[in-house]
Amino acid sequence: MVSTAAAAGALLIASEAVAHEPWTYGFGSRAAAMGGAVSADVTDFSANYYNPAGLAGEEGIRLGLGYYFAENNLRINDRDSDVKSSHGVSFGIAAAGDLFGFPIAIGIAAHVPDEGLSRITALRQDVPRWELYDNRSSVIFLAANVAIRPWDFLELGGGLSFLAATRGRFEITGTADLLFPYDSRLRHEVDVDLSSVRYPQVGAKIHLADSASLALVYRGETKLDLQLDGKIDATLLAIGFEVPLTYELQAHTVQAFLPQQLVVGASWKPHRTITINADVTWVNWGAYKNPTAETIAKLEAEIPPQFPVELPGELRQTELQELNFADRIVPRFGAEWYLPGFDTESGAPILRIPLRFGYVYERSPVPPQTRDTNFVDADRHTASFGVAVEIPLVRLALAVHGAVSSLPTQITKKESPADLTGDFRADGEMVNVGTTLTGTFK
Repeated sequence: MVSTAAAAGALLIASEAVAHEPWTYGFGSRAAAMGGAVSADVTDFSANYYNPAGLAGEEGIRLGLGYYFAENNLRINDRDSDVKSSHGVSFGIAAAGDLFGFPIAIGIAAHVPDEGLSRITALRQDVPRWELYDNRSSVIFLAANVAIRPWDFLELGGGLSFLAATRGRFEITGTADLLFPYDSRLRHEVDVDLSSVRYPQVGAKIHLADSASLALVYRGETKLDLQLDGKIDATLLAIGFEVPLTYELQAHTVQAFLPQQLVVGASWKPHRTITINADVTWVNWGAYKNPTAETIAKLEAEIPPQFPVELPGELRQTELQELNFADRIVPRFGAEWYLPGFDTESGAPILRIPLRFGYVYERSPVPPQTRDTNFVDADRHTASFGVAVEIPLVRLALAVHGAVSSLPTQITKKESPADLTGDFRADGEMVNVGTTLTGTFK
């Protein structure tokens, strides 16, 4: 009983994680293949994530359905850190038309992990973990946006994105027999629900000419709160003694954190078959706070006078360390080239086959972990690629993508030789593959 309560408290020592599948691995095969550098060049359902203004550039209704799988091979001191793989389904719709002669578009998109609606695993503050990529938290992503085109050269869009947060309560009552556990009479009541948190996103897209455009996108900060209230009110039976026991737990932490971001993007078509894109993103990692849980735990028991046992009383709060994460600038580059030679004699295309490439550099925002905390990270270089087969006659397209990330070795040396973790070395690779099927209806 006491060990069960202690385990529940330990679950919330430090449970924040920041892995967010669309942001970390891409949303839609075209965008993922081009390194996510599509803020000035996106119109399909992935515009719900990259730039809602792009929805206004859609023609008719386009549906999309995709799947991806990401394998994370991240190591500390040459040992696998057991960062779980990430996989799930992405789908959405982008629909554009006229409302009383005014161009308007709407979009809805979602990402759903295929291994559960919500998952959380906890680590203590001093346990080394890949804080930016360890998907201890797996959450649902949903976005809804609207876009307008007030002038031919300008598109504006915005809306809300939603993430699912977990709240829970447990209560255990009854009698526990330590010598004959199968004779115990315990009642368990568990109440867990998913509630949503929202954050805004807005975007603008300016067409400089038929061959060039600029984009500006803002995504707000959001935090997924995890709240847990628990109570054990039971009686322990052992060798003829009865010990009434009460354990109460109140805990609050942040299950996931997404910093606010500002994206500036550009797209240029030097030829009708070639597109070159670039995005630069400011990410406000400086707002990241220590994720250690705020926990209040209290144990009370009527101990028989024959056993001089001193109870611990209230659980002492962990001393939080300032993390001092740094903001970072993330450059992204993407290119798309349509292969020639698939036209009929009349010039109408039978097939359209684009090749796509991308590159992303993400400098680590984590400062040297020389003292008590062990939030592991390293710079990340990502090369991406993809190909698609588009059939204009039936307005269908099937795209595939792949991406390989390299995280060069990062060496951390502790200030104190008595540090229990000691110096460590971190490095790794990440591989992401996926496919997306889209269909257009006019």
